[in-house]
Amino acid sequence: MIRSALLGLALVLTAVPLSGQDDKDFVARHIDERAARYGTLAQSIWDLAEVGYREAESSALLQAELRDAGFTVNAGVAGMPTAFVASYGSGAPVVAVLAEFDALPGLSQARLPTRSPLAGREAGHACGHHLFGAGSVAAAVATAAWMQEHGVGGTVRVYGTPAEEGGAGKVYMVREGLFDDVDVTLHWHPSDANSASVYSTLANKSAKFRFHGRSAHAAAAPERGRSALDGVEAMNHMVNLLREHVPEQSRIHYVITSGGAAPNVVPDFAEVFYYVRHPDPVVVDEIFTRLTQAAEGAALGTQTRVEHEVIHGIYALLPNEVLARAAHANLSRVGGVAYSDDERRFAETLQQSFEAPPPLSAATEVEPFEVETGTAPVSTDVGDVSWVTPTVGLSTATWVPGSAAHSWQAVASGGTEIGNKGMIAAAKALAMTAIDLFEDSALVRAATDEYRARVGPDFEYVPLLGDRAPPLDYRSGSDEAGGS
Repeated sequence: MIRSALLGLALVLTAVPLSGQDDKDFVARHIDERAARYGTLAQSIWDLAEVGYREAESSALLQAELRDAGFTVNAGVAGMPTAFVASYGSGAPVVAVLAEFDALPGLSQARLPTRSPLAGREAGHACGHHLFGAGSVAAAVATAAWMQEHGVGGTVRVYGTPAEEGGAGKVYMVREGLFDDVDVTLHWHPSDANSASVYSTLANKSAKFRFHGRSAHAAAAPERGRSALDGVEAMNHMVNLLREHVPEQSRIHYVITSGGAAPNVVPDFAEVFYYVRHPDPVVVDEIFTRLTQAAEGAALGTQTRVEHEVIHGIYALLPNEVLARAAHANLSRVGGVAYSDDERRFAETLQQSFEAPPPLSAATEVEPFEVETGTAPVSTDVGDVSWVTPTVGLSTATWVPGSAAHSWQAVASGGTEIGNKGMIAAAKALAMTAIDLFEDSALVRAATDEYRARVGPDFEYVPLLGDRAPPLDYRSGSDEAGGS
């Protein structure tokens, strides 16, 4: 049924004229003229490497850039000090652009093509969110300049969204109703390739399970102790047995975040941090319930006590083929990333850390448009946004081809002009797509019709993380020496 509706929408769109080429040249020139400025902005955020909900300086840099461009900035929204909404213009359509800026703990790396952690820093931009934030700001500022130059009505709005890496910042903004009047949302993400195909992701829910026992001398009086670590290990064992009995495409993973301080002391506290993923958020919730039951059983069997705190919960990404085709056309117009001789040497050295690297020419190409039937084995809080407003994203080659997200290679690439060039390409494609939306009301209507067909008439958004407040301390202790 959805596929039939999409075919009908595609036929409608074939009759819609493309936006003026001069308009797209305008935003491209605007971004090119300020490319060095945006590169400096992105690399300043790379240097800060602030982790989720602790991105005070990174957020302030983006806000200042937007204020300088005439945007009105509302900071500290939805109970998150580093979140903001910046607006330019008034009235409809309202086009939102998402901006992320948090780093990942445990992935420090210098701007070098060989493994070189930075002394005194634990975090790094291994998912390229420094580029994400700066590139989205560049796109929005160029769009605002075009609106002013041509007297275009409507609103362009930047959402500064903290803690994408496990903190689900966007979910709290959705829950607060901050997207209720948005017509279309645009986003992008750093990658090792250039693409704007249709795809979905995995829904995801996480929690920290905290076991409480009784300490004792592990040699002299072990019978007096009740090990909280035993509770964690018993839970982990039961969950690992559970893996055989969950639906396909499920993912369960964990780390022990606290397991005691000394072998000769029975630990009275231990903590394990779990993620559960599946394409269907209902299945995620069902598996999560079984996790809590395993925790309760582990506590009973080890005579300890357990409690858990939900850290985040996010929906799978809802695709929008109408918008994806428009974004792909603009990305194809912009093209990929061309390396200088120095950048090529950097990339060739970095690729020596891969077993079978793709050709560097992959960075210069835009991948063919595809409607992918599978699910990408990743999760993003953009998913929740996509269930309340038509949403589209694209990716550009900010990393050397072959680099994986959440790797030191991504940190290194993103800290160079290779990363900056990919960011500029993304900013141009986003701004051009925004122009399409402002100029072509039929495109907005078609995207909205597809969105409504996909969510269905009875859909009601209920956040997976419930009514909890944002977990502002979920990265507590991360990268204390690294400026986070």
